[in-house]
Amino acid sequence: MIHIRNARDGEAELLSEIGLRAWQRAMASIGESDVMVDAARNAFRNFVENDWLTITVVEQNGQVAGWAAREGLDETISDFWIDPIFTRQGLGSALLERIEKDIAEQGFDKAAMQTHSGNAEAIGFFQKHGYSIHWLSVAYNPKLDRDVPSVGLTKQLVSGAGGYGQEF
Repeated sequence: MIHIRNARDGEAELLSEIGLRAWQRAMASIGESDVMVDAARNAFRNFVENDWLTITVVEQNGQVAGWAAREGLDETISDFWIDPIFTRQGLGSALLERIEKDIAEQGFDKAAMQTHSGNAEAIGFFQKHGYSIHWLSVAYNPKLDRDVPSVGLTKQLVSGAGGYGQEF
């Protein structure tokens, strides 16, 4: 059974390890994630310890399977991590639905997120759920010592919100 809830104080280690495992899978197409594991582990731990109030958790049969965050409590999904052993079980879809509902209820008409352009699994997942790529950017990553291309994806949550090129 899938259950979605807010994160709890004291879950930092569990959530950061889930995030790290999912991050390592996402980084496989870029390579060199092994050299960044310690830094990534620390970054996840610090984020989860300090910003746990912005995190929504998904569980499967009482076991934490993933989490998402809206760091700025705006329309941007800053983190979305499903433990690799729980992928393709509907957990990500349920979690995304809840996050989108929260975004819409807080008055935002769209949801947005970004990932590196080589993260085909995440891009495909979000596109399957109605997201479209709206920008491509290349930024230098000092930890990898190279440019890394990223994509930004958005989804209109509120119909008739208007926008460029739409009729009114």
